[in-house]
Amino acid sequence: MNYASTKAPLSPDANHYPTTPYRANRRISKLTQSNNNFYQAFAHQFKSQAEKCLLVSQDNVSYSYAGIEQESARLANYLCELGAESGDRVSVQVEKSPQAFCLYLACLRAGLVFHPLNPAYQTSELEYFLNNAEPSVVICDSAKLDSLKPIVASENIHHLLTLNADGSGSLIEKSLSCATEFMCVSRAADDMAALLYSSGTTGVPKGIMLTHNNLSSNAQALVEAWGFTSNDRLLHALPIFHVHGLFVGLGCVLMSGASMRWLPAFDSTSVIKYLPESTVLMGVPTYYTRLLGDPKFTRELTDNIRLFVSGSAPLLEETFAQFEQRTGQRILERYGMTETNMNSSNPLLGERKAGTVGLALPGVEIRITDENNNSLAQGEIGNLQVRGPNVFKGYWKLPEKTTEDFTDDGYFNTGDKGKIDQRAYVSIVGRTKDVVITGGLNVYPKEVELIIDDIDGVKESAVIGIPHADFGESVVAVVVAESDRKISEADVISHTKAQLANFKIPKKVVFVNELPRNTMGKVQKNVLRGEHS
Repeated sequence: MNYASTKAPLSPDANHYPTTPYRANRRISKLTQSNNNFYQAFAHQFKSQAEKCLLVSQDNVSYSYAGIEQESARLANYLCELGAESGDRVSVQVEKSPQAFCLYLACLRAGLVFHPLNPAYQTSELEYFLNNAEPSVVICDSAKLDSLKPIVASENIHHLLTLNADGSGSLIEKSLSCATEFMCVSRAADDMAALLYSSGTTGVPKGIMLTHNNLSSNAQALVEAWGFTSNDRLLHALPIFHVHGLFVGLGCVLMSGASMRWLPAFDSTSVIKYLPESTVLMGVPTYYTRLLGDPKFTRELTDNIRLFVSGSAPLLEETFAQFEQRTGQRILERYGMTETNMNSSNPLLGERKAGTVGLALPGVEIRITDENNNSLAQGEIGNLQVRGPNVFKGYWKLPEKTTEDFTDDGYFNTGDKGKIDQRAYVSIVGRTKDVVITGGLNVYPKEVELIIDDIDGVKESAVIGIPHADFGESVVAVVVAESDRKISEADVISHTKAQLANFKIPKKVVFVNELPRNTMGKVQKNVLRGEHS
């Protein structure tokens, strides 16, 4: 491939490279020979592959391993100069960019806890996250600066910086004087490396504490399971505020010394353009349905691709079959969660079974149980539970919820219903938590319902997911209006748009006289899905 010449510095000042090591010796003294910092698991790649291209942007700017290492060192030094210490959270709501990638690495190197936030989150959502995470530093896009200032002030957060998609912003500008060397801070295997948020049917987001060992053990398992080598080039079109693009995609590349074409977001035209130079594409089912809908997507374009991976949402068997017919290749579907990273995968070599998420990864145990945690026989449907080094440490500030979601023998209750066949292939057949997965992103119904129920004239609501050819599922709100009020679909959508990220907004609003309930008074969402799918 003819890439642009390797560009080492990522900062606007291409010639500014201080060489003085970071002066805070207190951090260097903490290092031990048994450093379990996730960064240490791939640090050798930055030395052995120093001149090799690690990342090529959509506009053909190429960044070497050495350049990325130096930029992340500068950012790590600057964060430490601000006073951020090991274990402190750094909340990040920025667009995808090479600099954002370096910021993630900087947090790892400095022993800080990386707290990524979806750029689509609105002010009301951010208030909760920042209050709960208690970060020492917040980094956002310049467009969000004014809306975040009051929140940062009210939460007594001392540092608010900006980082934009083009690499500009106060974070980069203020870090230019920092050194480009940084000694990785020592962390224990069980120390928290990242804080991501999920939620349940209560609508209260829960912080998921992922450790350095969670990330390193899972990345190593995936590199081996999927055959990643330094010859691979990942076509990276996923977001990096999510497990799939952040830990799975970047982890496989960094652990193997591979490279990647870096796209700011998925669009079929760009993906089709760069497929011939790539060897691996990771995506959500929506990516594959959109590629199949583009007549320019042909078998010849995929000749160089050795692996297509799908996850974050169920892949329809119809999509699996159509993709194989078009390309001659079978998509590899795997199963993971924010709480566990990856649990299972269809095999690289061997049968990839449509409608299944494959076999448990090495070191990961998966079982199907009844309501009393008794293991069920092969083929029986029950609660899917997972145990292994990939499983998160627990919920941030919620020890009782952590105890509730783990069994006495250490298995995590995923909330999914599944079964395991005689060949140990796992199938997911449903979700007990009623989470809607649209375009690979989770929507938690209670959160949306609370917003809708607050509308004057709405008596109650239920949010469900129904099948969608492109997004996998689309969000539908079933609403009961007060008898003396007239509420329109536009009223509901405009109200939710003002308070929620776009992917959570109902695509359709259905008005009914009452919601179906069982004898215990619980809304029967399975009935609603059947009626409105």
